[in-house]
Amino acid sequence: MQEVNRLFDLIPYIKEKKHKRPIFGYKINGEWELIDIDDYEARTNDISYGLMYLGIQPNDKVAIISNNCPEWNMLDLAIMQIGAITIPIYATISKEDYAYILDHSEIKALFIEGKELHTKISPILHEIPNLKHIYTFSATEGFDSLEQLQKIGSKNSNPQELERRKAAVKEHDMATIIYTSGTTGKPKGVMLSHANFINNFKNLTDIPADWSERALSFLPLSHVYERMITYLFQYINITVYYAESLATIADNIKEVKPNIMSCVPRLLEKIYDKLYISGQKLSAPQQKLYYWAFENAKDYVFRRKTPLARIKHKIADVLVYRKWRAAIGGEFDILVSGGSAIQPHISAFFLGIGMPVFEGYGLSETSPVIAVSRKGKNQHKPGTVGPIMPGVEVKIDFNNEICCRGHNVMLGYYKDPEKTQEVIDKDGWFHTGDMGMFTPEGLLRITGRLKSVFKTSFGKYINPQKIEELFCESPYIENIVVVGENQKFPAALINPDLSVVKKWAKSNSLENTNINELLNNPELKHIFKQEVQRYNIHLGDWEQIKRFELIPDEWTVENGILTPTQKIKRPVVHQRYKDIIEKMFA
Repeated sequence: MQEVNRLFDLIPYIKEKKHKRPIFGYKINGEWELIDIDDYEARTNDISYGLMYLGIQPNDKVAIISNNCPEWNMLDLAIMQIGAITIPIYATISKEDYAYILDHSEIKALFIEGKELHTKISPILHEIPNLKHIYTFSATEGFDSLEQLQKIGSKNSNPQELERRKAAVKEHDMATIIYTSGTTGKPKGVMLSHANFINNFKNLTDIPADWSERALSFLPLSHVYERMITYLFQYINITVYYAESLATIADNIKEVKPNIMSCVPRLLEKIYDKLYISGQKLSAPQQKLYYWAFENAKDYVFRRKTPLARIKHKIADVLVYRKWRAAIGGEFDILVSGGSAIQPHISAFFLGIGMPVFEGYGLSETSPVIAVSRKGKNQHKPGTVGPIMPGVEVKIDFNNEICCRGHNVMLGYYKDPEKTQEVIDKDGWFHTGDMGMFTPEGLLRITGRLKSVFKTSFGKYINPQKIEELFCESPYIENIVVVGENQKFPAALINPDLSVVKKWAKSNSLENTNINELLNNPELKHIFKQEVQRYNIHLGDWEQIKRFELIPDEWTVENGILTPTQKIKRPVVHQRYKDIIEKMFA
């Protein structure tokens, strides 16, 4: 019986199980193409043969810089089954981070999606001393392609050497180095073993329904979360369809009709906002029904045990929720949300309309899952990240820090034993830097980031993440950073949702006004003031935002404010808007 002890064992495991569904789906020339297990195996092995022909040895580092596609997975397994190490890199980071990661990881070969990305990083490639081979995923003039490498491999196949290499790889050997997108300092190389990933996904097999057949993937495979869940989908025979781009997600959902999809809270917030705003176009009687159903969805989770609540929910489902589900995709079993906390009422809303959101929690260093919601009594509650993963221990330290140990904890940081010792203590506990608590049911609740908490001049502690997550419910707010350390009160830099602002401008005949003038418009400023007041009432007096400034700049990965996982780099924001912050407290 074939077991999955190393990640590349997935292919023989799938073959032995005789899984009937395709492994991957991707869109080309407007049509969905499917890849079966035989094609997956043949192309993966040809890449392995090609890499061996190039001279790639066990423990050599091979980097991938690409958006999601089936070839990413083939290359990943091809690298690992010859004993080499996969280095996944985001396609959106800065040249400085590219230079650091490529040099620090000592890569021997680099695979890039295409000409545009190659052009972006070509100025720094001469600085990478160990780099010997560069290939592009698609045929690009002037560059060798992955397809050419496959042909080389096919002509120089060496099954005996491949089997020898595979046999030499053990389950606790390093499989990959994932460079954290960290909000401070240089990226750190997280070393993860085959066993780290495999124990993760083998303990998650009960989360998707038995009838689940299709998953849609749009989060980058270079992120540990999407990569691990893609291994899971292969293991349990759910076909992974790759979204064409962020802009096409809504269309791709309607085409694929996925049963499961991993996502981030911001996507759910945008769907929530869009549904809410859509009701404003209806007639008064229709609006009344629409928003009654809206509020009923949020409240149902907490009142569903009463007969009246169940009757109201059934009526709302027939009249409204079915239409919403059809508009969104129609056939979801669950949505799995990670990356950051989702507001409890939004999680409750999706559960109420029949699209349950299972929230999970973890880090790159924990490969990644520490806790995740599950089906069953007392296993899923809005505002929590569910019970602890089997085989993992969690304790809440004296300062409310979440610490964990078990099969999910990394091997360490690459070439950095000092930083490794800073986060993994002598007893094997990994210190996450996040704060949390357990509910009476034993579910984990995340309460903030240890290093983000600050104190006002009155000695009051402020948890900025709690406030920011609350304010990001507003359809007008894309991002927000709360500041005020050693000041009398907290204030905020608000990065508006420019698409909503532009809609407002158009409805007020101001569509030709530039964004700086718009954000100084007294009427628009008054709207933001009302939004701040609306969310302030949910906070204690000492936590309420007393002053704010609207920031017209887009906050992106490219301009260095966001990490590839869309987290805000607070030190960068504090430095870039230093004068504005000082003015708010003047």
